Amino acid sequence: MEIYESLALGIPNILLPRPGIDLAKWAVVACDQFTSQPDYWDRVKEFVGSAPSTLNLIFPEAFLGKPGEEERILAIRAAMRNYLESGLFDEHRGFVYVERQVESKTRRGLVACVDLDQYEFSRGSTSLIRATEGTILERIPPRVKIREAAPLELPHIMVLFDDPEDTVIGPLSDRRSSLSPLYDFDLMMDSGRLSGYGVGEKRLEEGIINALKKLADPASFYRKFGLPAGTAVLLFAMGDGNHSLATAKTIREKAKQAAADKKTVAASPLRQALVELVNLHDPALVFEPIHRLLFGLAPGRNLIEEWGRFSAGRLSVRKVADLEKMKRAVDGQRGLPHKIGLIQADGFSLAEVAASGSNLPVGTLQAFLDAFLKDKGAREVDYVHGTETVAELGRRPGHIGFYLPAMDKRDLFKTVILDGVLPRKTFSMGEAKEKRFYLEARRLS
Repeated sequence: MEIYESLALGIPNILLPRPGIDLAKWAVVACDQFTSQPDYWDRVKEFVGSAPSTLNLIFPEAFLGKPGEEERILAIRAAMRNYLESGLFDEHRGFVYVERQVESKTRRGLVACVDLDQYEFSRGSTSLIRATEGTILERIPPRVKIREAAPLELPHIMVLFDDPEDTVIGPLSDRRSSLSPLYDFDLMMDSGRLSGYGVGEKRLEEGIINALKKLADPASFYRKFGLPAGTAVLLFAMGDGNHSLATAKTIREKAKQAAADKKTVAASPLRQALVELVNLHDPALVFEPIHRLLFGLAPGRNLIEEWGRFSAGRLSVRKVADLEKMKRAVDGQRGLPHKIGLIQADGFSLAEVAASGSNLPVGTLQAFLDAFLKDKGAREVDYVHGTETVAELGRRPGHIGFYLPAMDKRDLFKTVILDGVLPRKTFSMGEAKEKRFYLEARRLS
């Protein structure tokens, strides 16, 4: 693999299904989607049938912690080995330029490798690649169990770079007709269309590298964000798949500690992770809020009263007539008070918190939910995408939905640089069906 250490970037060797494989059945959505809707994954299984599919190579998180977990992990590894040994893949060297169409939008990206030795997910990190949200450490061990000893990786990770002039991906879009087509097909479950093109021309590769070098140039970086000289450069920020990249990093560190030969471990494929790079300023990239869904309110607990005490009396809650009025109030807020929609079996409410230790409504809510769950006020919380999902599930008996506003994506890099990571699950890049689908693979062993 060709490595550019100053950019934490590698040009990968990518495995793609050989011609004749039904890509509509091969590609499935990221495993951390539809976690509260296992019926979605049942429909995927029915659609795929016995065809080769990434469904057999991933662990949908809707089934984490359920019976049969160990058997599923063993089956994943066996399927990976079977696909490799049966010659199911063709190998392609180079970046892949990707276009993802959903309804009237086309999001553009670049499949590449990033250097895990230059990524840190801890709060206060100054690495070239950084997390944007708090990493839930207890979510990493189950993922390590799945990825560790796996011969393949399949990315649903999307990593952002801040390129308002579109210097990295724009030239590829302009030259698309001259690129080598790799795939072009409709995704399952009305999730749009996916096209990929090989970037094999040396001049185009050099253009990508040179554009990224300019974004990583310290003097340009300081000017763009109005920062003092000496501030650590942030080139890549996590978009989707934060815990997947943190899992890859954890496995990488374990391998380094266990290695006797430091030269071998430096060149190990575990040092890299396959991702899709996306320009933060891509017009089709929309930051959607991630809503909260509380399950199993403990008997005798009054969430509103406890939230009021937690916020030292700064909370007020009032009923609203319907979902649309609640959404308008939440989406139209500016500054304080922080407004959060509540969805329960008896209807819709608007919660307002007059002052908070967080700059964002999601941080105000999450601080309370963390304390409430720690005190066993409810069985669990889930993080859901899309208004329809939180509205439907929040109205069910025993559930409470929390509707949150979207974050302005233009603030992301400077906020991470100055304040560190955001509250976890602050934003989502599109709704569930718009998420990255598994398609490309890379050898890990």
